[in-house]
Amino acid sequence: MTDAGKPKYFALMEQLRKSIVSGEIRPGQKLPSENELAKQYTLSRHTVRKALEILSHEGYVEAFHGKGTFCSEKMRHATKSYNIAVVTTYISDYIFPRLIQGMDNVLSENGYSIILKNTGNSRQKEARCLEELLKKDIDGLIIEPSKSQLTCRHRNLYDALDQYHLPYVFIQGIYTEMLDKPHILMDDAKGGYLVTKYLLDLGHKKIAGFFKADDIQGIERHKGYVWALQEAGISYNPDGVVWFHTEDRRTKPSQMIRLMAERQQLPDGIVCYNDQIAVQVMETLEGLGVRIPEDVSVTGYDNSLYARRGNGITTIAHPQEKLGEMAAELLLEKLNGIPEEESKIGRLIEPELIIRGSCRKAVS
Repeated sequence: MTDAGKPKYFALMEQLRKSIVSGEIRPGQKLPSENELAKQYTLSRHTVRKALEILSHEGYVEAFHGKGTFCSEKMRHATKSYNIAVVTTYISDYIFPRLIQGMDNVLSENGYSIILKNTGNSRQKEARCLEELLKKDIDGLIIEPSKSQLTCRHRNLYDALDQYHLPYVFIQGIYTEMLDKPHILMDDAKGGYLVTKYLLDLGHKKIAGFFKADDIQGIERHKGYVWALQEAGISYNPDGVVWFHTEDRRTKPSQMIRLMAERQQLPDGIVCYNDQIAVQVMETLEGLGVRIPEDVSVTGYDNSLYARRGNGITTIAHPQEKLGEMAAELLLEKLNGIPEEESKIGRLIEPELIIRGSCRKAVS
């Protein structure tokens, strides 16, 4: 027994745990060998081994055969770092700067700093980001999932976040198998409905849709498009819908609208997945001598800078800064331990139609 009346192994265990929690022993750092600890503290190897076994059971250390005992990576998140990781699919001048600004408004006010990553909408890069972040000193994570309509192939990394008690919030999209996780989304189905209904109210009957197939936003916006057509009693025409993926988003929409023109199958209205696609479609049509909006009305989505140029694009408002603020506030609720019954994990932002010069009443 020690002078304090505690077993020697327990006293050593407490000393080592204190060194780990204080940061004196860092995550991933190798501890001295059993022989070295026995010599340093004038103890038997059996006593040292018992102390290490307790630390291992409690998750403070990990033993690897033939290599030694290391401070667990879990301890990287045992003390507050005041760092929040933000992972987006892209970092560009489209909508992301304002989104991140909204997060920073809330997080910096609460003493947190942002570590920014992007995936290029690649699931492989997303997995690499998560692997890297699990080894960094972060307190939580805000993430826009890559290709969110597809099955998540790295669920084990999200399970590791849960295991380390690192809260995370999904924004813009969410994997269908993780709908029980905190998320902030646009009501994209309603947004798709609003732009389609607007074209219908203008008298357009032959309305095409251009949607992204590999993220949940595209699926939901298409759902709203179908909803509006059905409500108006117009049959859904699968040949009037163009599906594209991340990899061909810069080429397929223009190729397909060109093909429609060549076949003399142009619609009188087009609902586009977002403003970028709307610009691509409009520029292709104008290059073919088709007038916007005199011949074809076009809508976008996101109310980006693209939508405000020239006569503008009829679109759906995307409150980027508000969405960022909401995501940061939800993450802070999780960090502060607010019970789920008091903190709704899934929050939807209502869409708003912005009318500009890319649409006009159909010619009867």
